[in-house]
Amino acid sequence: MFKRTLFCVLTVCLGAIAARAQGNYEIQVYGADTVPPRTTMVEVHSNFTAVGSKGIAGYQAPTNHAEHETLEITQGLTNWSEVGFYVFTSWQNGLGVQWVGDHIRPRVRVPENWHWPVGASLSMEFGYQRAFFDQDTWTWEIRPIIDKTQGRFYWAINPALERTWHGPGVKDGLDFAPNVKVSYDFTKQIAGGIEYYADYGNIADIASLHDQQQMVFPAVDLNVSPKWEINFGVGVGATAATDHWIVKGIIGRRFDWPTRK
Repeated sequence: MFKRTLFCVLTVCLGAIAARAQGNYEIQVYGADTVPPRTTMVEVHSNFTAVGSKGIAGYQAPTNHAEHETLEITQGLTNWSEVGFYVFTSWQNGLGVQWVGDHIRPRVRVPENWHWPVGASLSMEFGYQRAFFDQDTWTWEIRPIIDKTQGRFYWAINPALERTWHGPGVKDGLDFAPNVKVSYDFTKQIAGGIEYYADYGNIADIASLHDQQQMVFPAVDLNVSPKWEINFGVGVGATAATDHWIVKGIIGRRFDWPTRK
């Protein structure tokens, strides 16, 4: 049963391929857990595009040698809900440090006392990004999240749907952008595996392979403490529409607040 499940996850991972506009700001496959109440999670996402687009196309900034720094702050609300807030920035030679945009992301999950065989949650992310960095300035994402730990193996699937509310992407309708992660605990402190990020384009009219985006990240998680989240990886793009090399890192810290008496 376990081998069959793992095979299915890998099949989805290798078959889910990507389309429209690659964010490169927050490169992460979500797990189903939410931040506990009275806890704040602060994360910094650092993503460097080593090989990307080099010209300003359609008045949109190139991605080559762009350093994207994203601040993510997530506050636990209840034992089954949280809300996250993002601040996106970009730095490049000739452009300097610039604010890109902000998003907000409420999320709910299936409580543990429901005893589901997998972890499950749903996030809704919406917000604004400046047209110079993404011509689709107002966007909305619906992200179902399913994950499971089986022994030393862990897998997560995020079959996200994206919708543009302002910009040229409005005509593209509902966009299918799944993410997948499979990892293995080599020790109690070190886990390694594959993360896959994709965008097929319109869910009812899948884009051609040339216009899809797909990127695979061999990645490592360091479980040094329950209070810390550390992840890094190197991504390889496999299609013409995808940035070809990205180096990413995530450092997060949980802060617990005492209960008021």
